[in-house]
Amino acid sequence: MTNARDVSDLSAYMVDFGPLNVPLDLRTPFGNERPVELEIGCGKGLFLANAARLRPGHNFLGVEVMRKYARRAADRAAKLGLENVRVACADARAILSRGEPASSLAALHIYFPDPWWKRKHHKRRLFDERLLIAAERLLAPGGTLACATDVEAYFAVMRGLVATHAAFRALPPEPPKTPEHELDYLTNFERKYRLEGRPIWRASYRFEPPNAVVAPPDAACSHAIEGGS
Repeated sequence: MTNARDVSDLSAYMVDFGPLNVPLDLRTPFGNERPVELEIGCGKGLFLANAARLRPGHNFLGVEVMRKYARRAADRAAKLGLENVRVACADARAILSRGEPASSLAALHIYFPDPWWKRKHHKRRLFDERLLIAAERLLAPGGTLACATDVEAYFAVMRGLVATHAAFRALPPEPPKTPEHELDYLTNFERKYRLEGRPIWRASYRFEPPNAVVAPPDAACSHAIEGGS
């Protein structure tokens, strides 16, 4: 494990994508050709930190609309010396609409998005048709779309939306793991919810556009992990 560092300058980890009307290359912040994985709503950066350590050959870009959390995510990566992590304080929809080039992402991660409980606010939900259209444009063939939520009704909406896009093939779940340390959870929200005993609903999909050469899909499956398992 990388030793923590005392870091006050986060300029190397925070990304400013500039004017909203300018297309942006999601690979640029890293300065190399490694595959890029994008997390929308990265919060305090627990997923980014864990994933970046497990997959040092990939770059991880986190987008978080709240500046205080974006800075905490960047601070976490900086203290761990994770050179394959960058964080942008920005609106996710703006990033997805401006993101270039096509097929530039190895994975898109969306964990515990705001369910916007009131029906009149459902239009504000992140996981919708617009997101899937952007995912189809940005994901490389064989890339992954991964999502998780503690709201079963919202999870049903997610699955229903993905089911209307034939290029996404559901992947089988990984066996549930018992965290051995407080940082072994997917995100801070997962840690909170599982300690409270809530079920966590999650699914992963492989992007297989027509005529693309990718490995044969596994059996479709999604699942819930009971809190504390």
